[in-house]
Amino acid sequence: MKNDALFPVQKSDDEWKALLAAKGAEAGAFQVTRRAATERPFTGKYERVWADGSYHCICCGAKLFDSDTKFDAGCGWPSFNQAVPGAIKEIRDTSHGMVRTETVCAQCGAHLGHVFDDGPGPTGLRYCMNSASLDFKPEGQ
Repeated sequence: MKNDALFPVQKSDDEWKALLAAKGAEAGAFQVTRRAATERPFTGKYERVWADGSYHCICCGAKLFDSDTKFDAGCGWPSFNQAVPGAIKEIRDTSHGMVRTETVCAQCGAHLGHVFDDGPGPTGLRYCMNSASLDFKPEGQ
């Protein structure tokens, strides 16, 4: 489990809830980002977005992914084969009787999703993200 004190951006639960509400975040964004919940597959607003731009942390605004690293993994969540260098921290996750690698925002500790080693080249990685933890900014913004 992550220790929120290890991240540069820190807020109370009430402050995160207010910030997410002000940004018009999805209803489940607090549970996903601050409590490591997972949205149902094929329900996230970015699962089928293919526009040019970048994906940022919905909580703190840190840039996480460029759109040219996004691919259709067929898993029901937005998937990327490469993160912006230094944007994501990986944490061993042994919940639900599995061993996985959780991904969190390196700036604020927001739960993003998980990373798997079954993605396409050149990295071979699949960053499987929750749409509720992302904020897409079209190219030029």
